[in-house]
Amino acid sequence: MANVETARSIAAPPDQVFQVVAHIEDFHNINPNITNVEFLTDSHTGVGTRFKETRIMKGREATTTLEVTEYEPPSKVRIVSDEGGTIWDTIFTVNPEGDGSLLTMKMDATPYKLTAKLITPLIMRMVSKGIEADMDIIKAHCDAKHEQRDTQ
Repeated sequence: MANVETARSIAAPPDQVFQVVAHIEDFHNINPNITNVEFLTDSHTGVGTRFKETRIMKGREATTTLEVTEYEPPSKVRIVSDEGGTIWDTIFTVNPEGDGSLLTMKMDATPYKLTAKLITPLIMRMVSKGIEADMDIIKAHCDAKHEQRDTQ
């Protein structure tokens, strides 16, 4: 198994940060690397929500089917995917931190097919860079949105 964990301190309150990470449409709207989201269920939030996400990775589009398996507003959302012989298990947690929030993201990659067992360790650096970029996008968006509210 391979994993990546990262965190960001964000000036916005937990409910605002949770809105961005737990609501697929909101995350799609702020992330230029995500080119399309197609919902496979009637629900667009909460446990059981399934969707296909298409994003740019290394200059090419890649589509992944994901499912929300835990949804605990405003503190935790878990999204799981079974792609390419690997289970990708991602947990976002949002906790109060001073006047803002601490957003933590942990992804575990568990390959179960031989090819995936060989490839997954090799692609984790690319995956890690993508995760760091996503976290930076979330932070920048939430900080800017919170700053706008403070100046109004």
